[in-house]
Formats: sequence, C-alpha cells, structure tokens
Amino acid sequence: MCNLLLLSESFEFVYNGFNDSNMVEAGATVIKPSGALRLTNNSENVIGHAFHPTPIPILSINSTSFSTYFVFQIVPSTSNRGGYGLAFTLSPSTSFPGASPGHYLGVFNESNRYTPSKHIFMVEFDTVNGYNDTSDTDGNHVGININGMNSTFHQPASYSVDGTRAKNEDFPLENYGPVQAWIDYDAFTKLVNVTVSPLRVVPKPLRPLITGEIDLSDVLLDTMYAGFSAATGQVSSYHYILGWSFRLNGTADPLDLSQLPVIPDKILPSSSIDVDLKKALIATFSVILFVLLVSLLFTVFYRKVMKLEVMEDWELDCPHRFRYRDLHKATKGFNETEKIGSGGFGAVYKGVLPSTGAEVAVKKIMSNNPLQGMREFAAEIESLGRLRHKNLVNLQGWCKHNNDLILVYEYVSNGSLDSLLYTHSNPNLLLTWDQRFNIVKGVASGLLYLHEEWEQVVIHRDVKSSNVLIDHEMNPKLGDFGLARLYDHGKASHTTNVVGTIGYIAPELSRIGKASKGTDVFAYGILLLELACGRAPVVYEAARNVILVDWVAECMQMGNIFDAVDPKLNSSMYASEEMELVLGLGLLCSHPKPEARPTMRQVIKYLNGDEVMPLFDQLSSAGSRRLDQVTSRFLALALSADSDSITTTTGAATFASSSVGTISSASFESGR
Repeated sequence: MCNLLLLSESFEFVYNGFNDSNMVEAGATVIKPSGALRLTNNSENVIGHAFHPTPIPILSINSTSFSTYFVFQIVPSTSNRGGYGLAFTLSPSTSFPGASPGHYLGVFNESNRYTPSKHIFMVEFDTVNGYNDTSDTDGNHVGININGMNSTFHQPASYSVDGTRAKNEDFPLENYGPVQAWIDYDAFTKLVNVTVSPLRVVPKPLRPLITGEIDLSDVLLDTMYAGFSAATGQVSSYHYILGWSFRLNGTADPLDLSQLPVIPDKILPSSSIDVDLKKALIATFSVILFVLLVSLLFTVFYRKVMKLEVMEDWELDCPHRFRYRDLHKATKGFNETEKIGSGGFGAVYKGVLPSTGAEVAVKKIMSNNPLQGMREFAAEIESLGRLRHKNLVNLQGWCKHNNDLILVYEYVSNGSLDSLLYTHSNPNLLLTWDQRFNIVKGVASGLLYLHEEWEQVVIHRDVKSSNVLIDHEMNPKLGDFGLARLYDHGKASHTTNVVGTIGYIAPELSRIGKASKGTDVFAYGILLLELACGRAPVVYEAARNVILVDWVAECMQMGNIFDAVDPKLNSSMYASEEMELVLGLGLLCSHPKPEARPTMRQVIKYLNGDEVMPLFDQLSSAGSRRLDQVTSRFLALALSADSDSITTTTGAATFASSSVGTISSASFESGR
C-alpha cells in the first residue's frame, strides 16, 4: 500500500509492502506475492535495484532536508554467513551501467569506485568487510558513502540502549529478523544521522549510530531517484525491503508494522542442525561422492564433445534466464491448446510457472534463418529487458535451448487491442470511450519513455493495435520489440530496410528506409484513428481499398468529422471535445510531412490539456496523393505475396504478427 503526497515544498510516500507500488525494478529484483520487495535471490554474483518511480525534487525546493525510514531483512542462503549487503541510494538515475556485484553493491565497479561526477549518496548495510578489506572495521557495519565505495563514516551495527554510546547493544544485520533503519539529513546543520535497531525495539533509539557532517548540496542534483541496491558475490543472501517511508522537509511517517509482509519460513536458514543428522549427512555424502565426481567428469566431457552453447556477451546483461524444462512444463509441452497467438517470429503460449504459479506469456521464436532469429531474439532482450514502464510489457526472462529461442513476459489477460476493437463474437466486450481515451494516453506515455526518458532512444518500428496489450484493469501495455532499434540521444538513427505493418508505415520510411521517432509518431496517429473510428487502417473492399487516414481527412475537410466516429459509440457515450481532439491529433501525427508531426512530449501535453493543439493543416490533394501512392505500393507488394500468408477477417487483410496475446492484426515485413 502506498500513499504519495507531492506539494510545492513537500514530497512524501509510504509503502507498507510493495504490491501495486509501481517500483522501477532491475536485475534480480522481484515483488513477492506477500508484498515483500526482494532485491536478490540465492544466486551468486547478482545485482538487484528498486527505485521509487517518481524523481524527487530534492534541490528544486527551498530545503534539501529529508527523512526516510525503512524495514529490511537479510537472510543468508545457507546457515553460514551470506553476503554482501544492501544500500539506500540517492542517484540521478535508476540504472548503473557496468556496475559490479559483490563489494560494489551493484552501484560502482573497479574503475569508478570513486567518481565525484556520479552524484550518488549511499548508506550501506554491509555483512562483509569493505571492498579492499581495510576500509571498514567490521563486516557487520553501517556506512555513509559519497560518490564511491570508501565509507566517509562507518560504525559496527548496534543501537543505543539508554541514549549513551557507553551502552550500545551490538546485533547482526543478517539472519536476525527484520531490522529498521532511519536516515535523517538536516540541510541547516549539514548533519546526517543514521540509526538502526531490531524491529522489536520500540521506539526509535534516542542516540543515532552515526552522526556525520556532510553538505549534500554539493553532492545531489536538483532531482534524484531514491531507492535500494543490493548484491551477492561468492556468497549470497536474500535481501528484502518490507516497508519504506520518505519525506522532504519533515520526519518520515511511521510504518504500520502490522501490515508489513512476512518472509516465508521455507527460506529461513536453520539456526542449528542436530549433530547426529550432520554425521548422517557426512556419511551419506562420502558414499555418493564418487558417483558425483564421475557424473561431473561425464558432464564436462559431454559438453566439450557436443559443443554446447556458451554464454555470449549479450547474455551477461540480460534479465533472469529460465530453465527450459520449467517453461516446457509451464506450457504443457508447448501444447497447441495453450497457444494464444502466432506471428512472424514464432508462436506465443500461455503458461503457469511451476515454481510460483504465476501466469506468463511464452514466445517461442522460430526462424528459417537461425542467425536472423538470434538477431531478433537478442534485439528484443537488449531493448525490452532493461526497460521498465507501466505501459510497456514486462520481460520477465528468457531461455536459449539448442535452437529454441524463448522469451517470457508477464501475461496480459485481455489480449491485444485489435481483438477488442474488431472481434464481435461477444457484444458485451465494447470498449467504452473512457477506456479508449485511457489507452490513447497510456500508449503515448510508453512511447515518450522510449523516445526521450530512457538512457537511449528506442524506436519501436511496429506500433499498431495488435502490439498493444490490455491488462485486467484495461490499461495498455506496448509490446513486441523484435523490430526495435536503439541509438544514443542526440544522434541520428541508422538507415535500414523497410519494416512495419501496412497502414502504419510513414511515407518517408518507404522512400528512404530510415526509421525515426517521427515514424513511430505516424503509426501512433493511425492507432488514434483506429480507436476513435473502430476501423482498420486499410479496409479491402471489392470496389476500392479504403485508407483510414484519407477517409478521416475527407470527413474533416467536409466539416463532418463526427461521421468518422465508431458507429458503436453513440454521441452520449463520449465527450465531443475529447473525440475531436483524438481525431485531430491522429491526423496531425499521421501527417505525410514528418516536420509537421508533434513529438510524443507535445502529444501528451495536448492530451492533458497543458497546451492547445494547433489547427490541423488539412492534407493537401498533392499530399494525399503521395500518401495514397505510398500505401498502394505496399498493398501491391502484400497482395502479390504467397496467399498462404494472408487471410481475410471482416474485410481486412491479416498478416502474421509477433505480438504477445490474442493476435488478429497484420504485420508486413519486407526485410530488415
């Protein structure tokens, strides 16, 4: 449960558990069904990050004072000591490219272990000695770090019993149960106070464990992200955050301890093992040791002989890798009864993970060209695997098994947008205007993140209704990144062959083959017209092929723009101002001239009413002819293709799509 307040001079939130928190997660981080935020699992050398999704205006208001209170729990993966620790972090970004696990806690690495330009404030809770074995006095310690791994201030973990340093009670940070931590910074005195204690100690100890004088105005930027980072190394621990509150210019609110999630008993290590049981285990191990050694030697030999796949460079930075047998079981052996879609890159199956019971969508990529299939596979992992946004499909993991390339996504229950727009088998599944307008805004938010808000520019290249999935709350999620392209901000995209879907391809893309933000905006404009009109981008009729954007433009030119509205929506079901805005914005975004189209940031301002959309410069006859000629060229290419690759549904050509979810709309690929 989260409460969030943002005022001119105050910013605060409270998480009593993290279900529905919309945290920005990366690495091994998952939110458990109980609401516990687990940063790392029991694997060695893994990293986990979790950040509050909204940047904090920490220097944008009158004061930089802040206060945070959270409860964490560190559980070693065995009964022995684990590692390596976690850190509360204020950072300009939620990602840390090149960060190392182990002593670096997933934030720094050997080459940047102290970099003033990083603008990072950390409070670390370590369970092992410092990274150079001399900088920290004890493996069980708390430290304040500025822009690097050397702790400016540090103390062994303890809490004040009576408010004096003389009576501090030491306690272990790991395998001890939940631990509470308070971090308070006073901008006037330039003092940072850090206090820790076991959860059973109430109230907060009177004396902080650490008091350090630091001027954070020299460290922090105007806006910062607050969150947590954790890492394992040669030994591992489960690192959990159970609750968290934060406030600018005041004291962080207390947590409701009765609502905090509880760590499952099955992962808690035993404090002791019966001596006789230990002896029995040792004896059993001695008996089977020879068999295990023989099996190990055989496995090593077999892998060398069979030349099994090794980890490639692109695999090292990818999200969780699933075992093939788990996915095989989840999809009932990739049974046809579990298939929920098929496309140009393969088939999509609904699955239930045997370990957690979670529903997932499993895309099994198939290609006549193994190299091409691997290129699409790596492209989707590289792009979608590191993207985190509420309006993008979440890639949960992947698997590479012999020639099988598999991606695992969150399961989006309501399938694809085109199936809801054009399937008439259930008349009760009519998208209301409020739902459609919410989808318009959600897809725009996702595209803005791809174009401007992530660390690189991501050009989706296949925005269309079958690639927009709708969850159980009718929120949109843009998916299918198999055609996506990435490049750095401020640089131009590379010229490629024409790919995309008929009806969504911008005119300049067919002429010069160069995908850009503008070509995504064009496709988004067509999507707006689809939602408003309830018609496919191109409708194949006996007399002529009806192109949606031309038809809507004609309605506008004749002053009858509302004639284009989906006939299933009568005038009482929508706000005329919103409908006119969406239709006009759809035409503006799909303007044949790229320079006339708005950016996605402008689109969102128009949709939110922050700016007034300029009057649409209606398509000139020459512009309309150019658009019609371009579309006709693609129609000719498509209609000359093998008839087995084209089917007809309600008068519209349907091509194979690689979307996750129920598939019914059209993807046309003429090469990469």
